[in-house]
Amino acid sequence: MASIEFVTLDAADPTAAKHFYTTAFGLGSQVRLRASEAPTTGFRGFTLSLVVSRPADVNALIDAAVDAGAATLKPAAKSLWGYGGVVQAPDGTIWQVASSSKKDTGPATRQIDEIVLLLGVADMAESKRFYVDRGLAVAKSFGSKYVEFATGTGPVKLALYKRRGLAKVVGVSPDGTGSHRIMIGGDVGAFTDPDGFAWEAAALTPTS
Repeated sequence: MASIEFVTLDAADPTAAKHFYTTAFGLGSQVRLRASEAPTTGFRGFTLSLVVSRPADVNALIDAAVDAGAATLKPAAKSLWGYGGVVQAPDGTIWQVASSSKKDTGPATRQIDEIVLLLGVADMAESKRFYVDRGLAVAKSFGSKYVEFATGTGPVKLALYKRRGLAKVVGVSPDGTGSHRIMIGGDVGAFTDPDGFAWEAAALTPTS
């Protein structure tokens, strides 16, 4: 089964970005950084989500991110599906922090249960077919709105969302041009998908 071992984010200052992700979220090898000033404007077409067990963990991670320099796009709040909020890291990456629970069953532990990469796509049917053809198995599918793949034992899950819908979820304009500023490291080879998201072979990339 195909898996994602890490994502590499482009940042103008990788050292500062690494400090942010370590301090705010406690992330290690799942997120790598590399220096790049590739032109990019507006919405980069993807988000990363941290899924946690309880609202207290959402608050703890969002508070830590803001203290470390992130901007709040959506304050943490209850919704139909649970509890969550959205922040934008200093490097420009948009992060959702969410729990399916609306009530706390204990104190915050800051433990992250899942990391989910959501790619905003223009044509759901085309993108879904593209990834299925490369060995990813569909775990959940909700018509033309959302597709989640079973991504094996890797630490990062992959899902597809309509680009405009994803931008609306995180509270930004869907408009954006230039580099996505992300590279996906997996075991399905090197390629670029229909929306311009690039993949590389994880085994060929040294640990940073």
